[in-house]
Amino acid sequence: MIKLDAATVLLQWAVGGLAFTWVTTRGRLLGIGYGWLLRAVFITLAIGSIACGLAFDAVPVREASSLLVVIAAGVALVVSVVRRKAGVAGGREIVSARRARVAAMVEHPVGREVAVADAASGPEFPPVLDVIAPAIGVVGLIAAGLADAHGGAGVHALSVARTVVGAAFLGCVTDAMLLGHWYLVQPGLPRAPLFELNTWLARIWPVEVALLLVPTGMFSVFAGSIDDGYGGMLGWFWIACAVTTIILCFVTNAALKERSYSAVMAATGLLYLAILTAFGTDLVARAILGS
Repeated sequence: MIKLDAATVLLQWAVGGLAFTWVTTRGRLLGIGYGWLLRAVFITLAIGSIACGLAFDAVPVREASSLLVVIAAGVALVVSVVRRKAGVAGGREIVSARRARVAAMVEHPVGREVAVADAASGPEFPPVLDVIAPAIGVVGLIAAGLADAHGGAGVHALSVARTVVGAAFLGCVTDAMLLGHWYLVQPGLPRAPLFELNTWLARIWPVEVALLLVPTGMFSVFAGSIDDGYGGMLGWFWIACAVTTIILCFVTNAALKERSYSAVMAATGLLYLAILTAFGTDLVARAILGS
C-alpha cells in the first residue's frame, strides 16, 4: 500500500517545501535572501532524491521529474540573484510606513516630505517562477505513488494521494520552521506569513492523518492485522506523533498572538518539535505499512 523509499521521501520534502516557498514569497514581504535559502535547501534535497533513486530502486519518471525540479528551482534561484537589487515591493512599503511614523513622532512639520524607502532598481523577481518546480515535481510524486502500490485502481489512487499530501505536510512544517528563524534576519517582519504557514499545516493535518488511516492503513495496525514488529508500540508512537503535531499547531498559533518579539522565537521552537512529530506521523506509517 505504501513504501518507505528514500528517493520518494526526499522528493516529497523538496516539492512540498518549494510549493510553500511560493506561498510565502508571493506576498513580497520577505527579503530576497529568504528565497535563496529555501531554494538552495530544497534543490539539495531533490539532488539527494536523484542519487538515492539511481542507487537503489529507480523509477525513471520520478528521477526525471527530480532532475527537472532541480533545473526549474535553479533557474528561479539564478533569476532572484540577478534581480536582487530590485528587492521586494511589500518590504519597501513596510519600511516607508515605519519611516513615516518615526518622522511624525520625532519632528515632522506640516508639508515636510517624509523619507521613503529606496525605489526598486529594475524588475523584481517574479514569484510565479517558484510554482514551476513543484508543479513538475508532482508528476514525479504521482509516478512514485503508482510504483509503490500493488492492487486495483483504488489502491493506486490511495497511494498517490498519500504521497502528494505527505509532500505538502512535510514541506509546510519545514518552511514554517525556517521562516520562524528568518525573523532573526529580518526584525520587524509582520507575523502574517508565519500565521499563514501554521494555518496551512493545521489544514493539511486532518487530510494526512485520514489518508494514513484509510484501509489498508493504521487502523489495521491497531486491530492487529498488521504487525509492526514491536508488539503494537509503533502504532501508539504514531498516534502520539499525529496528536502532538496538531496540538503544536494550536499552541504555535496562540504564541504568535502574543505581542512580545520573544513570542516568535517561542513559536519557532514549537515548530522545531512539530517537524519531529510531523515526520514521525508520515514516516512511521510508511515504515509499518510498507514492511
